[in-house]
Amino acid sequence: MAIQLIVHGGAGLVAGEHHAAVMATCSAAVASGIAHLREGGTALNAVEIATRILEDDPLFNAGYGSVLNRDGKVEMDALIMDGRTFQIGAVAAVSRLKNPISLARRVMEATPHHLLAAGGAEQFAAEQGFELVPPEHMIAPRQLATKSDGDTVGAVALDSAGNVAVAVSTGGVRGKLAGRVGDSPIPGAGGWADNALGAACATGVGEGIMRALLTFRAVNLLETHGAQAAAEAAVALFEQKFGGDGGLILVDREGKVGIAHNSPFMPVAWLNGDQISAQVAQK
Repeated sequence: MAIQLIVHGGAGLVAGEHHAAVMATCSAAVASGIAHLREGGTALNAVEIATRILEDDPLFNAGYGSVLNRDGKVEMDALIMDGRTFQIGAVAAVSRLKNPISLARRVMEATPHHLLAAGGAEQFAAEQGFELVPPEHMIAPRQLATKSDGDTVGAVALDSAGNVAVAVSTGGVRGKLAGRVGDSPIPGAGGWADNALGAACATGVGEGIMRALLTFRAVNLLETHGAQAAAEAAVALFEQKFGGDGGLILVDREGKVGIAHNSPFMPVAWLNGDQISAQVAQK
């Protein structure tokens, strides 16, 4: 069976001088995830591997690079979902984790819950042996000197056993109220995975994505649409019915990808035949 991994670096404004750098990191994320898949690894591992690489690059609004809220602090959200079992792990409004996506996975695998938030999530992280860093150590210097915004990172994958998975991580919206949680940790909004159909990951203004349940809609459109058509139809509905701003990436159960957005830019990379393609897609 085909394998596939596609990542995005957020539907938002990407300064021209950063285009090459964000494409390089997106490509590196895909390369690492694909190497794992080629060794027979799982889609779930692949999306976590890829997302951690994006979280570690301060050019992206996730992990170390997250935008600041109204109080000048970082608060991050993340979700991971297994399309085979429909199991979900998510965290919201965490400030002291270098890689929130890995904590989200631990929530999925080590608790009976799906979503932990803020101090409770960080207490669980400490109990599980995760390093908690001072909140100020999560503030990348460029966030103190720029007003440019990316919006969310994420990955979807298909492994050789036919399993799909999605991971998504974000610092949210610049200047948000403390405690604001967007679409990213909400199943069916920020991400959705179903082995029978495929997986999708969203990016954009979270309030609209939540109202639209954008990724759930996109994946279910695979019942009647090809991958690219499903992505385009979901984003069109998102814009027309909900006034939404953003985009999504999608993979179907055959490994075909869909990329759609109504934002100015959306960095993406994916496996294209035997090569990795990357672009800062423009509307």
